[in-house]
Amino acid sequence: MLHKNYVLDTNVLLENPKSIRAFRNGTENTIILPYTVLEELDKLKRDQRLAHLVSQAVGEIEADVNLDILPPFRTGAAGSGDDSILQEIRHSNIVDPILVTNDRILQIKARMYGIHCESYRDSLPFQSESQAYTGFVGAGVEPIFNSFRWEEGFPVFYGHNGQKRVDYQHQAWGVRPRSVYQNLALELFLHPQIPLISVQSEAGYGKTYLALASALDLVLKTKDNPYRKIYLSKPLIEIGSKMGFLPGDVEEKMAPYIRYIHDLLAKLHELRPANRIFTEQNKEALELNPKRFEILPLTYIRGMNLEGAVVIVDEMQNLSRTEARSLLTRMGEGVKCFCLGDTRQVDNPYLNESNNGLNWLVKKCKGMRGYAHIVLKGEHSRGPVTDMVLQSGL
Repeated sequence: MLHKNYVLDTNVLLENPKSIRAFRNGTENTIILPYTVLEELDKLKRDQRLAHLVSQAVGEIEADVNLDILPPFRTGAAGSGDDSILQEIRHSNIVDPILVTNDRILQIKARMYGIHCESYRDSLPFQSESQAYTGFVGAGVEPIFNSFRWEEGFPVFYGHNGQKRVDYQHQAWGVRPRSVYQNLALELFLHPQIPLISVQSEAGYGKTYLALASALDLVLKTKDNPYRKIYLSKPLIEIGSKMGFLPGDVEEKMAPYIRYIHDLLAKLHELRPANRIFTEQNKEALELNPKRFEILPLTYIRGMNLEGAVVIVDEMQNLSRTEARSLLTRMGEGVKCFCLGDTRQVDNPYLNESNNGLNWLVKKCKGMRGYAHIVLKGEHSRGPVTDMVLQSGL
């Protein structure tokens, strides 16, 4: 095979921090980084949205002892980062360098200097822990507690009592799963020996709906159960322009953020009456009975001790690690907690795909006896518009 000298641009390392290994192809090729790339990574490490990618890239650079770094080349005139990279390549002794970049302007400039360019085609999008660990383990891999594995076309659950094939369909408060993954989510939600469950999925796969149906089932369906109440908590992150201060008491301030919860509960109430979680049935708008169902603002969670309840934490990807810890350490005896979210949809400007409450939960609790995680996927979602958006990758 022909030996090649690859010079990697910053955007390649951010696309896939492990690209250094891929381009090296064992010991076949030489990988070179311009000094300017290190400077750009140093600046980007302060960007909350990119810091986790920069950290991984730096880790790969540190681990590669054979990596070549081009010395900086400075001229009297100040130039752009692109110009600096090109000057560092031109004034090096690299034989037939190949600059790998997805920056089309840099590609044009490089061709002016006679430097060969390639785009990075094998992009590997970053996956957070909560995306990468789907709740399934592969064939030949030792199962961890509360994980699934496909065997002969069926999901097999590995739990406290050994393994069992899940060839039956659950039902929670009149809700039947629309996919095998929704059925497995109900398997975890309703499991008596798993008090902490997290669910990751894109929009429209029924995380919140299934969690609410399971909570109603656990709290209202049988008299002899440890759960007396449902709590729901979520971070209050606005999308788009800020609405400013909202008038009214706590419930009135929370109302715009939890309207979808009322809509889902009303839908479940139509499937099967859930009278005990509402105050008066003859009102046009159903009001929640705080003795049975309470919206829990994170602001007031400190010092509380939740017992005998099902707790739903929605949009957990918008909680920081500290906030997630503060919330989860409020869980006392007889609590079952559902943590829901999508780490690809982080709205908190101070968090990113890696550094958020949901991802930290999966990273730290994976494999523990009382914890389980699953990623929902499949063809069914909220509706045809949502399906098209997800399929298009918008």
